[in-house]
Amino acid sequence: MKKLYVLLFFLTPFVVSAQSADSTWFVNNYTKKEVTIPMRDGIKLFVSVYQPKANAEKHPILMERTPYSCAPYGKDQYRPFWVNHLIQYCRKGYIMVIADVRGRWMSEGVFMDVRPFNANKKTNKDIDEASDTYDTIDWLVKNLEDNNGNVGVFGISYPGFYSTMASLSGHPALKAVSPEAPVTDWFVGDDFHHNGAFFQMDAFAFYKEFGFGQPHPRPTSIAAPTYDPPIHDNYKFYLSAGALPNLTKLMGDSLIFWNQMMNHPNRDAWWMARNARTGIKNVKPAMLVVGGIFDAEDCFGAWNVYKAIDKQSPATNNRLVMGPWYHEQWRNNDGTHLGNVPWGSNTSEWYANNIEIPFFDYYLRGVGSVDKISKASVFFTGENKWRQLPQWPPADVQPTDIYLQKGEKLSFGKGNTIKPSFDTYISDPAKPVPYTQDVHFNRTRNYMTDDQRFAERRTDVLTYKTDILTDDVTLAGPVVADLLVSLSNTDADFVVKLIDVFPDNGSYNNIDIYAENDPALKYPMGGYEMLVRAEIMRGRYRDSYSNPGPFVPGKPTQVKYTLPDVAHTFKRGHRIMVQMQSSWFPLVDRNPQQFIDIYHAKDSDFLKETINVYHDQSKLILPVVK
Repeated sequence: MKKLYVLLFFLTPFVVSAQSADSTWFVNNYTKKEVTIPMRDGIKLFVSVYQPKANAEKHPILMERTPYSCAPYGKDQYRPFWVNHLIQYCRKGYIMVIADVRGRWMSEGVFMDVRPFNANKKTNKDIDEASDTYDTIDWLVKNLEDNNGNVGVFGISYPGFYSTMASLSGHPALKAVSPEAPVTDWFVGDDFHHNGAFFQMDAFAFYKEFGFGQPHPRPTSIAAPTYDPPIHDNYKFYLSAGALPNLTKLMGDSLIFWNQMMNHPNRDAWWMARNARTGIKNVKPAMLVVGGIFDAEDCFGAWNVYKAIDKQSPATNNRLVMGPWYHEQWRNNDGTHLGNVPWGSNTSEWYANNIEIPFFDYYLRGVGSVDKISKASVFFTGENKWRQLPQWPPADVQPTDIYLQKGEKLSFGKGNTIKPSFDTYISDPAKPVPYTQDVHFNRTRNYMTDDQRFAERRTDVLTYKTDILTDDVTLAGPVVADLLVSLSNTDADFVVKLIDVFPDNGSYNNIDIYAENDPALKYPMGGYEMLVRAEIMRGRYRDSYSNPGPFVPGKPTQVKYTLPDVAHTFKRGHRIMVQMQSSWFPLVDRNPQQFIDIYHAKDSDFLKETINVYHDQSKLILPVVK
């Protein structure tokens, strides 16, 4: 989902500046009107329509449905399509439509987070986001002058969820859809939970600090009140807040979805109804699923929506694009780097010009070709190049075991262990492992490629690494963590991190300690430990998300789970590293490390715990390209 700084950008009323040729061109060549569109149950939704003044040809419609507002409101206030590649659609004559979803901002009705899809609608009262999309499209093609009858839908994050739902609307005018970083499954992945572990910092910031989820009893253009935490150090703030019930008290009674989450600790029917992957069947429009390999919010969604469509709707024209991006970076003019790590080219610009715009041009305008857009276009970091693939994961991937061994060793073969041995660490909820080395107020997006040397220096983080690689090792697909552990208590979290260790005598940059205008030039990249992928598993869900179970203290127990896909080449001369820990704070809430209801735990419930990780019986299964 979009974070606060992004939302404020879009909600600010923009004054057209003479300094921008594109903005001046847009205002001179487009008109704006605001309309309300009746849905089948009588509720009216608010829509902003930007139409080209030139009518020499019929125009396609490109729409985004959003809970974040179609602001700025007012016929003389313009959305800044000129700040990124969206201006290219305008110069081609697209009708651009932004719609407030049901119950948000200027639209009537009752809002529901990730409203479940209803495949068996029987009356006009049976509505969902797919039916609202159908009714909106139907009105647009029948009422907008000079449209060509072809509609596309796109959207990032929460609007990505609405795009997925749009693909199920069944309207014949809907020809192409692009769910981008789509919200998909808020219990297993995306935003609020990863494998049952609660991502408290994103959830609290979204609902409390930003104010999303406040009831809109009537249409309004006024933003909800926001909350400024008294401590602007997120590690200190969440540690001092304590157990989750203390955050719930701060949240208050009006934020419905937060309180619903607190009362659905396991993956029950309530959660399953909100899993957007379960009903993706008989998808008619062409699909372009887009995501960021280093998206801190919705990395899971893009990979898994694409896979769900391929599996459940095999006849669908379905494509995948994954670039080396943070959340929304593909709609940012600068896709050259993330944090300290450069990509060698402007990946965002390449994507816009070679994939997204040609995709919509072909299906909505009937011009150009999509022959050069492969089934899967994926950027491989490390080697820093796009690969055009006929499928994802690639056919030539070989699942390959890499073992955790004595002496902090990591090897593709088992050691010569005669009797079981293990490494031990103590997980202390009073001093959880931070997710990044710096002090932050908001959650950083750069942590997805951050240097992990800070964590290697902690005694509650286990580290294993290979010898220096003599050949490149390329991974393409999901990584599986297969651990054998024993605990002194009855529950624990497990964070596994896959890391690329750069050579000590090599780097991406030449350090200039006086580079005041470019901090990246000041960071020493020799020996950099680049995070390639990390994921957490709440141990109680190791066998079932719906029926969790405790650990038996002292009993060796398997914990096996899947990390989101990777596309990365470990170059010759580098090392592969794995780190293990049991907290990732304050990104994820602390586990009390006993089998109790975490959402209603007390501050006194948090216990220290001794954790053993067994050598040679603990491994990662890597998707190695032959």
